[in-house]
Amino acid sequence: MIGTGYVGLVTGACLADLGHTVVCVDRDSEKIDALSAGRVPVYEAGLEALATKHLESGDLSFTTDIQEAVSKSQFVFITVDTPPDETGRADITRVEEVARSIAGSINDYKVIINKSTVPIGSTKMVQRIIEESMEEYREYDVVSNPEFLREGTAVSDFMDPSRIVIGSDSQKAVMLLTELYRGLDAPLFVTDPVSAEMIKYASNAFLATKVTYINAIANLCEAVGADVREVALGMGYDERIGFEFLKPGPGFGGSCFPKDCRALLAISRDHGYDFDLLEGVLEVNREQHERTVAKVERLSGGLKGRKVGVLGLAFKANTDDVRESPAVRVTKMLMERGAHVTAFDPRAMDNARPELPGAGFAESAYEAVEDADVLVLLTEWDEFKWLDYERVRGLMARPLIVDARNCLDPVVLRKLGFTYEGVGR
Repeated sequence: MIGTGYVGLVTGACLADLGHTVVCVDRDSEKIDALSAGRVPVYEAGLEALATKHLESGDLSFTTDIQEAVSKSQFVFITVDTPPDETGRADITRVEEVARSIAGSINDYKVIINKSTVPIGSTKMVQRIIEESMEEYREYDVVSNPEFLREGTAVSDFMDPSRIVIGSDSQKAVMLLTELYRGLDAPLFVTDPVSAEMIKYASNAFLATKVTYINAIANLCEAVGADVREVALGMGYDERIGFEFLKPGPGFGGSCFPKDCRALLAISRDHGYDFDLLEGVLEVNREQHERTVAKVERLSGGLKGRKVGVLGLAFKANTDDVRESPAVRVTKMLMERGAHVTAFDPRAMDNARPELPGAGFAESAYEAVEDADVLVLLTEWDEFKWLDYERVRGLMARPLIVDARNCLDPVVLRKLGFTYEGVGR
């Protein structure tokens, strides 16, 4: 497993749990030392226990030596980052570097698996780089095998996947990879590499579109007096639509949706197609951040000098990830307009501190709302749903709540004396 970021670490630990012997490689020696000592650098439900279990059994190990790891392995996963460049295109520099390193370590037949989210055509690109970099040809195949892990549920997503996608022109590689995944009860979809690469981008862009659509419907519900929760429920019973990703909020974020949408737009431009629909999705998502801030500003009668208590900084609950977090973006915008922010998140505050210079960080949700003119709930952590809101009312300077995740019961809060605003309610 070359690259021990989020995808590499989850995939490695889960493959070890399927009975395989896995070695995870990273050039960051401090990260490798920490992982070898059982310290997992990301918060993900069940991951630390799984990694510790298989570290102790010897089925999972960590190293900086890519040559030794590749030479001793039958399957080589590429799971390095592909961050966006200034145009939105995925930067595949690390993928190219890894491909060259792999080439010098192939000593017998290997299946090399592109697990990173990569531009269309990257499977053939990796194959070409390896072939050009080999001093002596040895048999290998390069396969596209995109991941569909959701942060917060990644371990269960791996163990109980909706599908396994394999893109390859090699029957031998497909059969071996099928055997590797034996034990997972999921449809196995085999296609060509280009289609497999497109499936990942198309899936994430569609889900981002679905989130944006329900946010737009929520905004319309506010205008006409409908309740978006009822609307989404009525929509979701249609099996063609389903209930997933029909929860309005401050916009989508995280490490995948924004990046993959921009990358798909870049791919579209490169091939002469104007993907106006996806451009609109990203624009509406940016507008959703602004609408959330405007709601706080209107409710509190202006932001300059106001004390704002922010609950939630992670881009979603059950993760410490603040990459492209709408919660962080909204908090920044509140501060830019003169608000004094004190924030609390159960897991993400350490990651958020560098993003929010000048913000205050509380030790608890109650401390965050003390003397606040308005409370803004931006991440749907369960613990925020079960706060003692009578106590919260007593701590705040003014009883104002903007619930950007529709987590709370407006009837109960209004009985307690709060002025409440949700999204599309």
